[in-house]
Amino acid sequence: MKHELYRVADLPVLQNRTFADPASARASACADMVLVQDAVSGLIFNQAFDADKLSYDSDYQNEQAHSGQFQQHLDDVEAIIARHFKARSLIEVGCGKGYFLELLRSRGYAVTGIDPAYEGDNAAVIKAPFTRGLGLAADAIVLRHVLEHIADPVSFLTEIADANQGGLIYIEVPCFDWILEHRAWFDLFYEHVNYFRLDDLRRLFGNVYEAGHLFGGQYLYIVADLGTLCTRPQQSEPPLQLPAGFTGSLERAVQVIQDDPQRGSAIWGASSKGVIYSLFLQRAGVAVDQVVDINPAKQGRYLPLSGLRVSSPQEAQAALPEGANLFVMNSNYLEEIKRMTAGRYVYHAVDSASFQQLSSETVK
Repeated sequence: MKHELYRVADLPVLQNRTFADPASARASACADMVLVQDAVSGLIFNQAFDADKLSYDSDYQNEQAHSGQFQQHLDDVEAIIARHFKARSLIEVGCGKGYFLELLRSRGYAVTGIDPAYEGDNAAVIKAPFTRGLGLAADAIVLRHVLEHIADPVSFLTEIADANQGGLIYIEVPCFDWILEHRAWFDLFYEHVNYFRLDDLRRLFGNVYEAGHLFGGQYLYIVADLGTLCTRPQQSEPPLQLPAGFTGSLERAVQVIQDDPQRGSAIWGASSKGVIYSLFLQRAGVAVDQVVDINPAKQGRYLPLSGLRVSSPQEAQAALPEGANLFVMNSNYLEEIKRMTAGRYVYHAVDSASFQQLSSETVK
């Protein structure tokens, strides 16, 4: 039995895939989300998900390490890994563009990476999805922001445990409780089929060494024994409900832009959150003047479905008047963005309660 939580139509299938021209971007694939909670396991997932719609390639860009704030997060992750995995051989499943893998290697870890979207030339990275047929094994597995993409996470973990013959695992995923608390509807993506709470991760393993929150509470992590994986987790809590006003920040942003359309506006952050937010602003009948991202691989390219062009910070600042509305998609980066822009704008942290409750509330 499943309990429906949220339903939305026509999300980008891959929100971090960028396009060379606006027509290709607007014609890109879309699909629906029907977010449900399983009554037995308590796990939350999109029951309308179809993995065959997803294909990761070099146009998929989700590297966040261009930000100093995110680099600090990766240092925090490495500190956890060092407590449990130091001097152990590692496999990073889903290593992305390889930034964290290279960080680990620079600090003395013996680590092999696996990712079909890898673009570099490190011989220690296999450009393929993880399968048992690769014949790889290590003392520990690193699984950062992968499990939310897997249609059957328990079966996937079982395959890893069998292929690796046990060992330890570090898992990091977005935190669904943070999404609910911050009414971050723009953190719900088609390619994220699963949404986890900390207790969901704990129930997956009999032996958990460490677990908690990272990155201002937006991420969860767990260090556990793969050999104690539970293939039939069960929970006893009552069904979840979405909080009132879950999509309130969208209405607030529409109001802010419409109240003074000549002031100018921009979304800062053209990764997942900004892709969803800018698309739904467009569907609500308003448009921002700029969508900004510090990742050079995104700049000058176009976002799925909306067809919006991504500007560099320098380009956006040259075009935006002082006092323009800047919608900051992730408050973790707010101070970094204010420093980068010399405080020239009116800053709206869209995941903050103050913005959602009072449209006139701004971050000074």
